[in-house]
Parts: sequence; C-alpha cells; structure tokens
Amino acid sequence: MASSFGTLFRVTTFGESHGGGVGVVVDGCPPRLALDPATIQADLDRRRPGQSRLVTQRDEDDQAEILSGVFGGYTTGTPLAILVRNKDHNSGAYDHLRDVYRPSHADFTYDAKYGFRDWAGGGRSSARETIGRVAAAAVARRLLAEVAGIEVLAWVSSVATIGTDVDLNTVTLEQVEADPTRCPDPVAAQAITTAIETARRDGDSLGGVVTVVARQVPAGLGEPVFDKLDAELAGALMSLPAAKGVEIGSGFAGTRLSGREHNDPFEIGSDGNVSTTQNNSGGIQGGISNGQDIVARVAFKPTGTIASEQQTVTRDGENTTLSARGRHDPCVLPRAVPMVEAMVLLCLADHWLRQTAINVLPPLTDRP
Repeated sequence: MASSFGTLFRVTTFGESHGGGVGVVVDGCPPRLALDPATIQADLDRRRPGQSRLVTQRDEDDQAEILSGVFGGYTTGTPLAILVRNKDHNSGAYDHLRDVYRPSHADFTYDAKYGFRDWAGGGRSSARETIGRVAAAAVARRLLAEVAGIEVLAWVSSVATIGTDVDLNTVTLEQVEADPTRCPDPVAAQAITTAIETARRDGDSLGGVVTVVARQVPAGLGEPVFDKLDAELAGALMSLPAAKGVEIGSGFAGTRLSGREHNDPFEIGSDGNVSTTQNNSGGIQGGISNGQDIVARVAFKPTGTIASEQQTVTRDGENTTLSARGRHDPCVLPRAVPMVEAMVLLCLADHWLRQTAINVLPPLTDRP
C-alpha cells in the first residue's frame, strides 16, 4: 500500500480509523525550524470531528503527540513522528457492514485488491487517515512561512447548487473560520447550512467544491516533465478521500475562451519583478510556478455512507439492501478545507526543497 508522499519533504501516514491511533512520519524537514506543538494542534483542531452540528459527532480531541524529531522547541533534522490516539471509536456500530458493501465506498474495491478489509470505520480508507497529512502539513506551513512567506488558504466555494464568488486576493482565514461551513460568504454559508441539515434529516448527503489559493509562491517550483507542479498538485489533491476532480487556474472554463482571451500577458510589476495582468494559468506555466498565486479547485462527491436504504450486495454475491448506521458527515466539505490546504502545503514544501537543492551554484554572469 502506497502510504508515502514527497521526494525530499517525505511523509508516511499510518493507522486506521478504529485502531489504536493514526499519525505520520516526516522525513526531510530541515533542522533548526522552531516548532511549537500548538502549531500542529491548530490545524488538527480545524480537521477534527464533532466541531459543529454539520459534521460527524464522533467526539475526538485529536491531541497530537510529537514522539521524535524535536528537541528544545526546534526540529533536529531527524525523522519527525507525530501520533494521534483514537479514543471515541465504536467498532460495534459497524458490525452490520462485515459482509455488506456500502455503495460508492471503498468496501468492494479493498476486498477486490486485498481479499480482506477492515469494515470498522473503513480502516485506511477512512478520512481519519488524513490526520497524519494535516499534522505533517502544519510543519510544512511553518517551514514555508519562514523561508518564503508562502500562505495557503482554502475555503468552501460551493455545496450542491449553492455557490459563492469571493475575491481570491482578499479572502482571509478569519472570514473562512467565521462560519462552520467554512464558506466566507455569509449569505451562501446560511444557505449551505440549511441544505446540509436538510440532507442529514433526509438520510442523504451532499458534495461540493473547495477552492484553494497559495500566495507568495516564488517562480521556479516544479520538475518537468513528469513531476510538473500542477501534475503533482492534482495527484496530491486527488488522493484525498471523496475527491473526484481538480482544476488549476481557469480549468475547464478556460476551454470556452480563445487564446487571446486566455493568455496571461506579462508586465513588470510595481516591485520591479515579472508578473502577469491576469491569472488564467493559476500560477503555473509549463509545469513551473510563475510567481503568481496558485489557484486550484477540488470537487468532492457526496458522502458515500448515508442513512437511506440503498441496493447493494454481500461478499457472498447476494442482493440485499443497506441503511448505514454510525456517525458520518452528511457533507465532507467543511472538514475537507484543512485537508486540501495540507496537500498543497506538502507539495509546495517538497518542491521548495527540490528547487533549493539544485540551485547550489551562483547565477551565470554570461548566459549562453
């Protein structure tokens, strides 16, 4: 099972939804980075269950334990291990799923691959696995802020047919966190709340889109041809549970524009650096960051586990019906926001280190 991500800033997650705990090992974090456990906890608190009535009511405080890699408040350069123990898991609530496949879930496919599966909470297919990603990304966030001033921010931009169009340049963390939906538009947030609560009462679920922006990203990140920055971002974001699509920049909407409309003209900015007058490229051209904000959108499907009766089959190949029990998110979007930020942060931290590693010689005075 591929549980590792990254080349130089490399993370390996471990654990299952209903096991003893979940966590991550981070290898490649530079030494002497000031790291307070509260830095990690802040991002985990945004991801944890039970934080509002819109999400699963599993009561986990998700307290991070740093087991190695930090001494005297600074990273040592050795592997950084972080553990979060599972405390409020009720595996018996999933006994009815022992021999039944949940529609649009990983039950059947895990069985097809391994001939065995953990039916208690989904095991490794559970979104609880992302705790390790978010914890590692908190380290990446601290690193990127210190070395380059990079900021990564995501928010819910639509749920079902309810959308919003906030200013990518000005939206703030405070606006995102002001409402449990993590939608920075108050009017849309209220409509989203109503829609999610209605879906929960109806035994149904909803999907939507998370938008993410990375600000102050320097030009030059990305490794053509197969490790292009946009390709790695897309792969990272698609690895998230329930993710079904990724757009960079103008995405599919760009196909409706002509080249004259879509191209991003260059200019010299007020700071004397090269910039563009628009950003249809989403901050990436030729697989390499161009110094503009990186903008991506991630589509998440409706939660697969719902309370309504659905047609399915058993492991023995018999037709049956299923009404799932247990504690589940009627919409993954509010808790997906820190997960989306996490994968962008991990990708950028890895590529920042890779770019730093190849630039060990002084700049050429005479270009060939």
